[in-house]
Amino acid sequence: MDDKLPDLCDQHPDAVQWVPMQWFDYGAKRGFEGRVRTVRCYRDNSKVKALLASPGDGQVLVVDGSGAMDRALLGDLIGQSAVDNHWAGIVIAGPVRDAATLSTLPLGIKALGVCPIKTHKYGQGEVDVAITLAGITLTAGDYLYADQNGVIVCTNPLNT
Repeated sequence: MDDKLPDLCDQHPDAVQWVPMQWFDYGAKRGFEGRVRTVRCYRDNSKVKALLASPGDGQVLVVDGSGAMDRALLGDLIGQSAVDNHWAGIVIAGPVRDAATLSTLPLGIKALGVCPIKTHKYGQGEVDVAITLAGITLTAGDYLYADQNGVIVCTNPLNT
């Protein structure tokens, strides 16, 4: 799946939206794609943990961390749960931790950075709500494609 995004953007210029954020890769898979599920949370990854413990069926979880960079929304245990439950990838507008271990997981993981501090667990957050990242709105059921060129989203699957 090397450099797939430039070709998809060239072939489907009116169908795709690039999410203009500077993502870092943390999982062993650099390219991934799938149907979107969303979580919006602030310093609490309870909903992230619960959703990734459910069957992923090749989906991609997109997390809006509400701008907080001082609590990691994903670590090694939740990452392994995502692998065990067959998620294709995770995109986090926020930080992760356990970066060395995450890099060994057969999972696509993109995030904005790292933070060694875990989140609170209050059970707060929203699942499958519309989220906006860098002016691009993503909703559950959209399709996401990611590689080392970034992240694009569209409403329907693309012929790849």
